[in-house]
Amino acid sequence: MTQRGAELLRSELNRLKSVERPRISAAIAEARSHGDLSENAEYEAARNHQGLMEARIRDIEAKLANAQVVDPKTLHAEGRVVFGATVDVEDQGGETATWQIVGEDEADIKEGRISVGSPIARALIGKHAGDAVDVQTPGGLKHYEIVDVRYQ
Repeated sequence: MTQRGAELLRSELNRLKSVERPRISAAIAEARSHGDLSENAEYEAARNHQGLMEARIRDIEAKLANAQVVDPKTLHAEGRVVFGATVDVEDQGGETATWQIVGEDEADIKEGRISVGSPIARALIGKHAGDAVDVQTPGGLKHYEIVDVRYQ
């Protein structure tokens, strides 16, 4: 993952542990105070929410523990599209797009960040500026020419 992706996960983990955990604990305590737990929908909902939150915490901790953080600026890819690269492309109609290839947790197409596992990223990986790629997308076959490759 990129440094930005690792920071986003750390921020989410911190929020879950310092804000959400205490809030859910308080909601469970409040629901307990209402009496019979076997018929207490508030208690069940709070416990379910707690379980989902704890699973997300474990998921983030595992991802961060196993992550290899990549700084695109330090890559010596010599103009080749690699993980972390920012790629400018042009389609057959002359429309341009700019995408950064990132990990799946940080992908956001609206922000121009595509997952390394996406069909477009898989087609671009290993190519250089000037190369053409064909990508099978849900909307059909797309043809792109790589205009520029940067490491920001």
